[in-house]
Amino acid sequence: MKKIFLTALTLSAFWAQAQQFATRSGEVTFFSKAAVENIEAINNQVSSVLDLEKNQFAFLVPIKAFVFEKALMQEHFNENYMESGEFPTAKFSGSMEGIENVDLTKDGKYEVVFAGTMTLHGVSKSISENATILVENGKVKLMTKFNIKPADYKVEIPNSKQKNIASTIEVSVKMNYEKK
Repeated sequence: MKKIFLTALTLSAFWAQAQQFATRSGEVTFFSKAAVENIEAINNQVSSVLDLEKNQFAFLVPIKAFVFEKALMQEHFNENYMESGEFPTAKFSGSMEGIENVDLTKDGKYEVVFAGTMTLHGVSKSISENATILVENGKVKLMTKFNIKPADYKVEIPNSKQKNIASTIEVSVKMNYEKK
C-alpha cells in the first residue's frame, strides 16, 4: 500500500509539473502605421510563464530590449515616450478562458481568451484578448495580436509627432514554451 501511495504521489507531482511552461526568449513586436512613416520594433527577451493546471499566464517585457530599424527611433522610444529608465518593464498577469480544452497529449490549435492586468508606463489596465495555443509534438506555443492605445497608458505623443505615430498600436506576442 505504501508503494502504491508513493507511486501515485510521484506521478501526481510529475503531472502537475508537466502542466507548467516557461520561456525567457518570447517575442513581442509592435507596429505603428502612420501617415508619415511606419514604425516596427521587436523584442526577443520576453519572459513568460503558462500554468495550465492553475490557469495562470504572465509575461514580462523589458522595454529597452525593443530593437528598431533606426537607432534614433529606439533612442526616442526609450527616452521620450516610454521613459524606460523610470518604467523599465511592461507586464501582464492573468488567466485564460477555455484553458480546460487544451489537451497536451493531442496536437491541435486551441482558441482561448486571456484576461487580466496589463501594466505599461506605470499604468495598469484590465484587458481581455483572444489567443491561440498550439500543441505540436508535446511543444506548447502561444500567439496573440491585439491593439493598445498609447494614450490609455499615459504615453504622451507631442503634437509635432502626431502624424509619425499611430494612435493605436498593433502588438503581436509569440511564445515558444519549454516544460518547467
